[in-house]
Amino acid sequence: MNVASRLLSDLLPAVQTKAEEAVNLCRKRGIEPLIYCTYRSAEEQNELFAQGRTTPGRIVTNARGGLSWHQWRRAIDVVPLLHGKPLWVYRPTDPHWTGMVEVFKLCGWEWAGDWKGFREFVHFQITDGFKLEDMPK
Repeated sequence: MNVASRLLSDLLPAVQTKAEEAVNLCRKRGIEPLIYCTYRSAEEQNELFAQGRTTPGRIVTNARGGLSWHQWRRAIDVVPLLHGKPLWVYRPTDPHWTGMVEVFKLCGWEWAGDWKGFREFVHFQITDGFKLEDMPK
């Protein structure tokens, strides 16, 4: 299995700046975000897409390789930490989650927890108005 990057430097420069802004603002509010995925290759995306379909595990994405903003360096997966431990499960009443989501949205990130279809509470992206169809093949 391929390994996704956690490095903010693997994002587009303007997206990296927005991520740093959100992380710093979270920290000022007493929330420690753990960004655990920035860039992800199309191959890794396909492996994640297979999970819960043709390989063991639960379904975690509806995007095949090339159809995720991670491949275009415009997305992050992030969870809040509490006492150094990741809060992997989104709870809408948890102040760490709600505070983190609020900050990232204030900093211009689209939150996949707002999506009507397949909601991904850990996923944030900045598309700058582009659609995946606009991206080079």
